[in-house]
Amino acid sequence: MTDSVTVSVLGTGIMGAAMARNLARAGHTVRAWNRTRDKAEPLGADGITVTDTPAEAVRDADVVLTMLYDGPAALDVMGQAASALRPGAAWLQSTTAGIEMIGELADFARAHRLVFFDAPVLGTREPAEAGQLLVLAAGPVGGRDAVAPVLDAVGARTVWTGEDGAQGSATRLKLVANSWVIAATAAAGEVLALSQALGVDPQSFFEAIAGGPLDMGYLRAKSQLVLDDRLTPAQFAVSTAAKDARLIVRAGELSGVRLDVAAASAERLERAAAQGHADEDMVAAYFASFDEKEA
Repeated sequence: MTDSVTVSVLGTGIMGAAMARNLARAGHTVRAWNRTRDKAEPLGADGITVTDTPAEAVRDADVVLTMLYDGPAALDVMGQAASALRPGAAWLQSTTAGIEMIGELADFARAHRLVFFDAPVLGTREPAEAGQLLVLAAGPVGGRDAVAPVLDAVGARTVWTGEDGAQGSATRLKLVANSWVIAATAAAGEVLALSQALGVDPQSFFEAIAGGPLDMGYLRAKSQLVLDDRLTPAQFAVSTAAKDARLIVRAGELSGVRLDVAAASAERLERAAAQGHADEDMVAAYFASFDEKEA
């Protein structure tokens, strides 16, 4: 296979659209599909072919990349594409699907003679747009050269976690990483809410911890989004973070571990979504600290 490949991107939300653009900039032939076509249409300006159906998008593709809402959505969309999938094509499954779905997705790949890669990514809108995502991947060594041009276009680095994507080792690492991100984001929102309730200037808190072990760039960056009312466009949306938090809680349950912080974070995110903040940046869970009238 040459360095230029034909890639199908299924799902063009915050992450998928950015990945598709970077693939096109790298010189690859890119076809994209999104459940709501209007959201994918702007990709046409980047030389990307926007299709009406998943089957149109995957026809003759060397690599299929799925970046959809969750595991069931990925399985459904690939089912719609099944008739046009090329045996031997690589499937980079980048949807955060949870550990219960990986086996089903791998089974689908096996049934349709696809080379399956469990390949979630770490990063939000800005690193996705810059092609600086961290890709966590598990898949056969013999198939990695085929997907290397795609991984190089969308990420700054790929961490290989195993040779069998069906085992979900990359997804497991992604859930561990996301558990930290979600907990840190929830804590940032609560710090701001408590500061407001107690009449404390948040800047005095930041000054108190400056340069010490409690200081964290992520805390400051997320807090500033709230303080500056820059919650849109979202780096990572409240609704998606709530879904991931539930996947983390479920993964803990399946392994006999209680994850109280993740469960509470899921509830906060869902409450913020119900208040109208679903499409805002995940730090908008801050509003869940207040009654709807106050929020």
